[in-house]
Amino acid sequence: MRGVVAAVPTPITDTGAPVEDLYLAHCQWLLANGCDGLNILGSTGEANSFDGKARKTVMRWAAGALDRSRLMVGTGTPSLAETIDLTSFADELGYEIALVLPPYYYKPLSDDGLFAWYARLHEALHGRKIQIYFYNYPQMTGLNIPVSVIERLHKTWPDRFKGIKDSSGKLEYCRELTALLPDLAVFPSSEVALSEAAQFGYAGCISATANQTSSLSAQLWSDRENPDAALVEKISKIRSTVASQPLIPAVKYLVSLQSGHSQWQHVIPPFLELDEAQKSALAEITDHLVTV
Repeated sequence: MRGVVAAVPTPITDTGAPVEDLYLAHCQWLLANGCDGLNILGSTGEANSFDGKARKTVMRWAAGALDRSRLMVGTGTPSLAETIDLTSFADELGYEIALVLPPYYYKPLSDDGLFAWYARLHEALHGRKIQIYFYNYPQMTGLNIPVSVIERLHKTWPDRFKGIKDSSGKLEYCRELTALLPDLAVFPSSEVALSEAAQFGYAGCISATANQTSSLSAQLWSDRENPDAALVEKISKIRSTVASQPLIPAVKYLVSLQSGHSQWQHVIPPFLELDEAQKSALAEITDHLVTV
């Protein structure tokens, strides 16, 4: 798993049930338009707003219709037992990578306690081959996964703990990881970081706005040894414009325009659909979207 990975949103009905045909069509479109891989059921996919049954349903859809070697799936929850269950299920479906949030509810959390949680997950997976990628998202979880804990887990079980998606927005954290653990796959959450991927050894990016920048990001990844400043600026402008509004509703609104299906605009509370003023704030990029 390397390159441009889109964090895929999940289309839902007005009652909150995932919609298979729209979901798979968008996944296939992303893979055909610059994405090397897909992160399904992550934060952008509103995974933590679904119950386990719905998450398993979406996992089945993707595993049955898409190249599983190009997929990673979010399986982390504050419940160790549920995380074990979802990760084991992903392995049974043939997923190679699970993206696992830390247990973010009980705080303060000691380094030894965090290590023990991930170690218990590893032990429960027994001989399963699925790899674990850490998911560092302190803005949502309220904790930053310490580099020392990642180092300890990776060096103890290098075939299990193989990578990380870092959504902290702090590239110095990613740089520290690649310098300390060069065989760990480090994915910042911004496509703009691809401009320094060759310099610092990033494996790529995993990004919500790759739903809108996939072809541009693919070009930047391809030219990462000599990134084009104008291209970096164009991607940065798209990202900042989308992020100026509530991110997940904005991404889903833009996918609705790309696909021509207004159902994409539905979100699960506490998210709200964009109002007209928020939609207007995205107008400067909507005319430049690559559509189906």
